[in-house]
Amino acid sequence: MSQTHYQVLGVAPTASAADVKRAYRQLVVRYHPDKHGGDVRYEEQFKAVAAAYRVLGDAGRRATYDFQLAQALRRADDERRQQQYRPAGQHVYGVPMPPPAPLRTRPPASSRERHYQSIPRQRVRFVRRDWLLTLAFFAATALFSLAVKATMDRVTANAHYRRGLAAYGRSDFSAAYLAFGQTLDFRTDAAGALRRRGELRLLVIHDPEGARTDLQAALQQENPPAVRSQLYYYLGRCETALGHPPQADAQYSQALAIDSVFSAAWLARGQGRLLDLRRPAAALADFNQSLAQAQAAGQPGPWRAAQLRGLALATLGRYPEARAAYEAALLAHPRDGQTHFLLGRLAQHLGDAPAACEFFRRSLELGYAFAAAAYEQSCP
Repeated sequence: MSQTHYQVLGVAPTASAADVKRAYRQLVVRYHPDKHGGDVRYEEQFKAVAAAYRVLGDAGRRATYDFQLAQALRRADDERRQQQYRPAGQHVYGVPMPPPAPLRTRPPASSRERHYQSIPRQRVRFVRRDWLLTLAFFAATALFSLAVKATMDRVTANAHYRRGLAAYGRSDFSAAYLAFGQTLDFRTDAAGALRRRGELRLLVIHDPEGARTDLQAALQQENPPAVRSQLYYYLGRCETALGHPPQADAQYSQALAIDSVFSAAWLARGQGRLLDLRRPAAALADFNQSLAQAQAAGQPGPWRAAQLRGLALATLGRYPEARAAYEAALLAHPRDGQTHFLLGRLAQHLGDAPAACEFFRRSLELGYAFAAAAYEQSCP
């Protein structure tokens, strides 16, 4: 027999998945063709190692391979025993054994005793009952096949989904995205996989169009209220990324209608109303709600909400309150260059040029590039 996959990787058939993976990584480094100047022998060994791990690295393929390997070993043992078996007609001490004599109880029959009768062929006729039984058999077989397929698809999809969640938890987003896609290959209505893949498309891959498709499909399935609120929130972020502020505002409003303490949704809707829809009064109310929800939960308010609240107040001409909001944002995030820049703009608007120049200078030191033009124009 040629080498088995276990022999190629140098592990025992009882080795754990971690041992198999560890052996594969060591051999891939050892036999990589780039380390041996493109030597064909090492290239063949490298391919053999990759093929062995492709089978043993997957639990389902490994189980199938173990079964086939056991069958092959059993057949080899049977053939070896057959070769060792000596038939009765073989030579014994150099003398061939005589063939056994036929056993007869009477002389052969004479020609007068032999007679043949032709059996008439009967035409097979299917009655209604036969047709019904045949149809019932095929229907039962089809239903059984569909049930088995549905069960296997569900089991396989659940296994892929669990693997995707594990990869998602350890921030291996490429593996998680692949696992969620494989889940949806077997169960297109898997709400959890649709939601997770939509999040990855939006936040990691930056594909808001594909993310919106997945999230809308997830909304068609049964979800708890908190999950539905989160789906609407992510749909709002998709619409924002696609440049559709009214649609984004509607999605954020749906999320808040389901979960009124969703602080991130209040912040996102307020930001869209302030920067895209030019509705500073409505945006200010949303920022106040976001900060209030965080305070009610015993958490510090998000500095981004405080910063945008200051911008909304400045847009409404409430400058002292805007300055206080900016200072609250700096307390939470003192190295944010944009907040220093906004304080400079506020001081510039109030006619305090030295304070404006100081804030612009700090903003530049913190890496906020937009402050360069303002500093050059206002601070000679």
